[in-house]
Amino acid sequence: MKPCTVVSLEQALSLPYATMRFVQMGWRVIRIEAVGGPGLPGDPNRYIGGMVADDDRRSYFIAPNVGKEAIALNLKDPRGQELLVRLLRDLGADVFCCNTVPARYPGLGIDPMTLRGALPKLIWAGISAMGPAWPEAPGYDPVIQAMAGFMEVTGNRDGPPMLAGIPIIDLKAGDELFTGVMLALLERHETGLGQDIHVSMLQAAASWLTTVLPLVDMHCRADEITRAGNEHRKFVPSNVYPTRDGFLYLAIGSDIQWRRLTGIPKFASVANAVRETNQGRIAEREALHRDMAAVTAQFGADELLGDLRSATIPAARILDIRQVADLPQLSDKLLHTRLPDGTDVRMPPKAVDWPPARSSYAFPPKYGQHTRAVLGEAGLYDAEIEALLDAGVVADGGRSV
Repeated sequence: MKPCTVVSLEQALSLPYATMRFVQMGWRVIRIEAVGGPGLPGDPNRYIGGMVADDDRRSYFIAPNVGKEAIALNLKDPRGQELLVRLLRDLGADVFCCNTVPARYPGLGIDPMTLRGALPKLIWAGISAMGPAWPEAPGYDPVIQAMAGFMEVTGNRDGPPMLAGIPIIDLKAGDELFTGVMLALLERHETGLGQDIHVSMLQAAASWLTTVLPLVDMHCRADEITRAGNEHRKFVPSNVYPTRDGFLYLAIGSDIQWRRLTGIPKFASVANAVRETNQGRIAEREALHRDMAAVTAQFGADELLGDLRSATIPAARILDIRQVADLPQLSDKLLHTRLPDGTDVRMPPKAVDWPPARSSYAFPPKYGQHTRAVLGEAGLYDAEIEALLDAGVVADGGRSV
């Protein structure tokens, strides 16, 4: 696939994560940020986290925004809207993305009818909380986790609902936009036309309820669709167990695996006639977990893992993020950027290996860093750019309004 050009009105995480995946494909991504308004200029995520480079490129902003260009454009001004269409046309943009509230699309001149009316081949892709049918709803990952039932099924059985440890719905929505754009490009190859893609964070999240939502209409027990702590609701024993030097997760997914587990001398004591089947183990769930923990607590994790590997029982230490970054299975797949002072920063790997892709990406741009260059590339003369800067229609890093 030839590299495409993406122009993206983006902020926060869901869309920057999606367009980061385009960067990993070798595509050009030009991120648009707002001009003017109260507070600090541009994407609020620029100012979140520790100071690692300068004030508008703090730690939380870095990973999803490497390898991109940044321009600042006032889309509340009709001149800014006209300029956006010109940029899309003259830069040969294949895709326009946004993750603003749908109610704001017409006022900013970014609605699909306007942009695709001017550029029929353009693929228009947006992420919002609940899609255009609910145009006022703001899309915040924790709120959607609550609304989609994720928090209800996360946490200890006797504890309060909990958020997942990472913003999984932001990331899920970003993956759905990435996939939708790829499919739209394939279709455009056949039809010559673009299309509109609306990603609802709520709908995307609900699509993951495969193991719980259908049970509602199958007369399920209440405990089948609520919190289960670290246990698997259906396969026992699958849980976190203590060792002398940390914790491991052990998962038994079949009666055959159970027989292999209890064939290990250390675990022979946890077997009985009732526990030979998964249904029996479910009936003795609490006692079985206590018996398992009593065994694992006597040994070091490495010794246990050696026995479990020999019996082909799925198990692993519970690693912290520093340990994950050092895993030999990932060390040659991690991506990299460099801070302005030359410090190497490791970043997550690509989701799937893509042989032509690079492993190192330019550090994220400052607010408005590429405004002048991109406008010049679109054919604007220096005097025109200066006039737009003076009028507050665009901004660069040194002249934000």
